[in-house]
Amino acid sequence: MAQPMSATNPFLNFPYGPIQMECEAHDLVVEGEVPADLCGTLFRAGPNQRFKPRGDYHLFMGDGMVHAFHIRDGKVNYNNRWVRTNKWKLEDREARALINPMNPFDCDPAYSDFVFTDKDGTANTAVVWHGGRMLVMEEGHPPFEIDPDTLESIGSWSFRGKLTTAMTAHPKIDPVTGEMVFFAYMASGAFSPDVMVHKVNAQGILTESVRIETPYSSMVHDFVITENYIVIPVMPITGSLDRAMVGGPPFAWEPEKGVFLGVLPRHGGTAENIRWVEMDVSFAFHFMNAFDKDGVISVDACQFETAPLFPTPDGKATGKSEPFLTRWTIDMNDPKSRATFKRIDEFQSEFPQCDPRYTGKEYRHGWYTSPDGTAKSTITENDDFYNVVGHFDHKTGAVDRYSFGQAMTSEAIFVPKSATAAEGEGYLLSVVTNFETRTSSLYIFNALKLADGPLAKVHLSHRVPAGFHGGWRPGV
Repeated sequence: MAQPMSATNPFLNFPYGPIQMECEAHDLVVEGEVPADLCGTLFRAGPNQRFKPRGDYHLFMGDGMVHAFHIRDGKVNYNNRWVRTNKWKLEDREARALINPMNPFDCDPAYSDFVFTDKDGTANTAVVWHGGRMLVMEEGHPPFEIDPDTLESIGSWSFRGKLTTAMTAHPKIDPVTGEMVFFAYMASGAFSPDVMVHKVNAQGILTESVRIETPYSSMVHDFVITENYIVIPVMPITGSLDRAMVGGPPFAWEPEKGVFLGVLPRHGGTAENIRWVEMDVSFAFHFMNAFDKDGVISVDACQFETAPLFPTPDGKATGKSEPFLTRWTIDMNDPKSRATFKRIDEFQSEFPQCDPRYTGKEYRHGWYTSPDGTAKSTITENDDFYNVVGHFDHKTGAVDRYSFGQAMTSEAIFVPKSATAAEGEGYLLSVVTNFETRTSSLYIFNALKLADGPLAKVHLSHRVPAGFHGGWRPGV
């Protein structure tokens, strides 16, 4: 019999806590009008813990669940499914938690080796539609394929045996060629100091893999590409097996290790071509976009002073840290240069997006989520819920914002109005959980007129737990 979740862990309670159901809902109630030219599916991935977890629960370790909003002809259908990984299936059979994904030494004894051999992971972080496959990612393992319509689990995907590492949760797709670039950190084994950069062509065939040694073992969540470069940021969330074996945190914030930006030529680059550019200590989970011009690389990051939600090596909290949109500059013309950074926006921001047709290119429009300070969390390190969507104009510096009030918004996904529409002309889609009704709704905005309010609100009768990332699959 399943046991109740902890009543004191914020990640196991509203709005993060799991829902214990899978369902389908057709022709959802719509306030306003869904644009007739919006056709496709919005996917949301996130943790949805199946059973009371072993040990201290962190949001990063929850079982993956995918939610889908299928949009066509002004109507919206919805379905959700757990991703049936090997871990999920074992625990579902036993009706209890067997594995702690973030601590290999806190597992049921009968499954003590599972975390070292498992190829599925938790599949709880992000989704991507590429090469005719819908892949769910959790960066410590290979991607997991699901059916994009039914969300039924298909299984771990290795690109026909060519992928021998994990896959980052943030692949980048070249808008011109359709090539997908991604990487894996700790590529050659648990806590190894290296990354592996992979390229997959538009047909879904893995064509190139390059292993690169890093200055130290680090968790690397996101990266950027430009027309001519791939930039891998090594920031001091360090990984240590020795530390974990004596009861310390497997991942910890060690600022004395420094920040190193690995710059690899985009075309034909090998491990011998990597250049490590140092930068003052900072941290970023996510990047809005990047581009290069005349040998100078510009990277737009939601930058923290210290890494939130990770401990120091002795287990102490790093304290509150707030992210702001910040531009990093890397001058590749100077062989001895350090990277510099400058804040470019006054508002806190996370989960940044750009028009995907401008990935890796000079661009004007970006979107993010943000707090307005009125919706408060009980989590000390991050006591503001993100209840705002914002648009940042890189040409003028103007900011356009919309607040949901007492609510929490997911990462907002930009969808172009058409393949030929001007940059930024399209829709912003966000799943919002209302704190009063404790239900979620899909909000659809004109992406360049957020302050005007939503074009449509599409209502569920339940909530989508606060998760991580989303993705879009165009309709046909």
